[in-house]
Amino acid sequence: MVQLVEAIAKSLVDHPEAVEVKEVEGRTATVIELRVAPEDMGKVIGKQGRIAKAIRVVVKAAATKANKKVAVEIVQ
Repeated sequence: MVQLVEAIAKSLVDHPEAVEVKEVEGRTATVIELRVAPEDMGKVIGKQGRIAKAIRVVVKAAATKANKKVAVEIVQ
């Protein structure tokens, strides 16, 4: 899942070297934290959060196929 989020984020931003993806195991689900350069934040979130929502949908579909619960958080 981490590689999937990283690949999507790097293709969207102007500074792919600043993309950091970290996986944190929670009690009920795995949380994937995505960090990008501050000037790229808008590109990852998109208008009205549409791109962020699309990233979450793709990851959720992949996680469901792997029988896992995964949440994606975009952090500053």
